[in-house]
Amino acid sequence: MPEKKNASEILDIVNEQGIITGKALRSECHGNPKLLHQVVHGHLFGTGGSLFLQKRSWRKDLFPGKWDTGAGGHVDSGEQIICAMRRELSEELSINSAELIFLFSYLHRNSLESELVHSYKIISGETPRVCPEEIDEGRYWSRDEILAGMGKGIFTDNFEDEFRRLQLSGY
Repeated sequence: MPEKKNASEILDIVNEQGIITGKALRSECHGNPKLLHQVVHGHLFGTGGSLFLQKRSWRKDLFPGKWDTGAGGHVDSGEQIICAMRRELSEELSINSAELIFLFSYLHRNSLESELVHSYKIISGETPRVCPEEIDEGRYWSRDEILAGMGKGIFTDNFEDEFRRLQLSGY
């Protein structure tokens, strides 16, 4: 499945409560942390509490080659958040049937961008199959493996932040 995301993609700009205040190109949002935009992250849990992570493609403009949340991406302009999560799950992991349980929303800011992140727990009997145009590889990680890799440049800064939040919520 080819990567459909590009610099001319239009995203809604929101305030910290998720209220739409404008629109901007994806290329404008990446590189301008003043433009808060929405993203979705899906956490696919396996047996024994393992967590499926994706290794971002080297072709990605942000954080190439880093391990990240199992599925995720931008909420397109005008798109419902839950629909964006289902779309990303299908595009990135070829999972088309899943129960999505809302976990939390939070603000994530770094020197490149600002995101209002909406996180979901994914429950599915389908085996994830990564889209090679977007993801170099994917696999389940144990909690101990993730903890051992924290702070070592293996994961995206956003994943490390979100993993801490998952731990606080009982993971």
